[in-house]
Amino acid sequence: MTTKNKAIFLDRDGVLNVEIGTYVWEPEKFVICDGVPESLARLKAAGYLLIVVTNQAGIAKGLYTAADVQACYAKLQAACANALDALYFSDAHPSVSESILRKPNSAMLEKAVARFNLDPAQCWIVGDRLRDMAAGAAAGVRGILVGEEPGEGFAPHVADLRAATDIMLL
Repeated sequence: MTTKNKAIFLDRDGVLNVEIGTYVWEPEKFVICDGVPESLARLKAAGYLLIVVTNQAGIAKGLYTAADVQACYAKLQAACANALDALYFSDAHPSVSESILRKPNSAMLEKAVARFNLDPAQCWIVGDRLRDMAAGAAAGVRGILVGEEPGEGFAPHVADLRAATDIMLL
């Protein structure tokens, strides 16, 4: 029997980069949150795979392209010593197109579980929206809510990825 892996699923905007209240697709406006490189290094050292799962509705709205999302991901990777193992994103928006990949649906997480042979019980999702927590719950993954959106009591609620990392590494 093969050993299952463990992972941290990371929402992008508001967790890894600063939430600016609008779509972020230009690398010069993609500002990495304080403590992210150090937090990712700590999680990686603890044996976690690091997987970004992000809704990118601006693609469906024609505001930017998948290549723009990849450019921001490349900037993040460069700042974090290439610690990230994968990027999954949904390019859908309900006003334009539906997708089972779009959170609160869990297909992005389920794809990663299959690809990386993950044990959901050993995984976490860190996000700044209740839809991130819902996607994690649907995939059997524990969640930690960061930032301003009030929690509903089903997930720890902390200030940022640094605080979430402290909880996950307890």
